[in-house]
Amino acid sequence: MDYSPLLISLKCAILSTIITFFTGIYAAFLTTRLKRYKSLVDGILTLPLVLPPTVVGFLLLIFLGKNGFIGRFLNQYNISIIFSQAANIIASFLVSFPLMYRTIRGAFEQIDPYIIYVARTLGLSEHKIFMRIMLPNSIPSIVAGTVLSFARALGEFGATIMVAGNIPGKTQTMAIAIYNAVQSGNRELAYRWVFILVIISLITVIILNKFEQKGSTKIGRE
Repeated sequence: MDYSPLLISLKCAILSTIITFFTGIYAAFLTTRLKRYKSLVDGILTLPLVLPPTVVGFLLLIFLGKNGFIGRFLNQYNISIIFSQAANIIASFLVSFPLMYRTIRGAFEQIDPYIIYVARTLGLSEHKIFMRIMLPNSIPSIVAGTVLSFARALGEFGATIMVAGNIPGKTQTMAIAIYNAVQSGNRELAYRWVFILVIISLITVIILNKFEQKGSTKIGRE
């Protein structure tokens, strides 16, 4: 049994989650500070969550393809993203980003605004308020958003197959391997990949639940 889909899935999910972690937190922070066009910006950042993954993949093809704006620019430097692991990572990032962003944004908005006002009157900069107040009070949500983003990236299929294709050993993830096995009539192989994907996803959810239980216990003691 070729385990390359497992390695590719884990690699792409981990890398996309790292990107999502930083961009999601920063985007949530910036959005909470907006006074104008907040709903519009929030809608744009959340859009990949409600769009079908194939639509996200199609839009990526438009922008990253050889005739796309970004694709033409990269072609000048002999860089091609389509049908590569980079395409896998970008697709996984786009579909998982809204989960991280909305989870963190909700946590930031639940912080008592008077704490922020007091911090400002004491002379703390926005950066220090972010680092010393907003982040520490949002750790449970940050962990939850990270775990959910990883799980979403790990099981991504629609956008990935549109921009990365189904190249064994290169871009074929577990989700695509399951689809390929079913299409070829190899149910036994499909069952194996389903089992592996379910186990990894279940472990991820258990880790999330354990962390939330520890957080609730700590809050109860306080």
